[in-house]
Amino acid sequence: MHAFSEFQAWQNDGSDILLPLPAEFSFEQNYDHLATATDESLYTLREGKIYKAIAVGLRDTVVEVAPHGNTHLRISFIEEPDADCPELRAGVARYVHDWFDLGTDLAPFYEMARRDPLLKGAVESFYGLRNMGIPDLYEAICWGILGQQINLAFAYTLKKRFVEAYGRSVERGGERYWLFPAAETIAALTPEELFAAGMTTVKKCEYLVDTARLVVNGGLTREALLETGDVRRAEKMLVKIRGIGPWTAHYVLMRCLRMPDAFPIDDVGLHHSIRHVLGLGAKPSRERILELSAGWTKWESYATFYLWRILY
Repeated sequence: MHAFSEFQAWQNDGSDILLPLPAEFSFEQNYDHLATATDESLYTLREGKIYKAIAVGLRDTVVEVAPHGNTHLRISFIEEPDADCPELRAGVARYVHDWFDLGTDLAPFYEMARRDPLLKGAVESFYGLRNMGIPDLYEAICWGILGQQINLAFAYTLKKRFVEAYGRSVERGGERYWLFPAAETIAALTPEELFAAGMTTVKKCEYLVDTARLVVNGGLTREALLETGDVRRAEKMLVKIRGIGPWTAHYVLMRCLRMPDAFPIDDVGLHHSIRHVLGLGAKPSRERILELSAGWTKWESYATFYLWRILY
């Protein structure tokens, strides 16, 4: 089992929230990882602290996330009139817990990785890094679709256009913070309207709209994917949806559903990282990657994330 629990306890500290941290956690490593994103629209980094808008039910709020010693994250509300609302506080605590993947026990992963020639250097360099997730299913699928067949920098540009055209914003402290577009908002659009907003192809716009409608109609839920209990069954469920291939499916299962054996084996970034670590003259074959990853059982997701971090 990877998880300590579904959701660890949190506590109030005045108007702030203190969220307990597992031993294998480094705020600096996760902050540095977030800082690599170019043109990021969904969080702001300032002076060692993370600022993010979070939706809890019908409430939109903005929080500051910072370390509190080595044992907790401190979550502070920014100009929030309902900061004492129990449901809001619980929802924010749960979101941040999920975002930082605080429920996963990384000790077994590190034990395995230190003996693995591909992973040894990565876990030494990035010890305490978490697979920073995307808790919302529709957001995770959109990010997978937007990133198909383009470089990462341009994917961030597309995401920013998408967010600022159709997302909600919250103003706090003279700053504007954005929330990812709701599936309901995109479901009401036509692909042509999305394309006019700066997306790259009409096909991608069709995928984004079709998936939004599927989510809104209840045809695709986190619960249904989790109930499969198996990464292969969940992958089959996702690839039946137009615009979602094996890479996008495993990306979603890795970043949103937290399936530990999700493995986007055909990812170009993964290939480049393996080639870099091993000093290969060409990218490794699929068969070679399967050989190299034979010892990663139930840790394929984290192994991939750490190898990505070498390059990004």
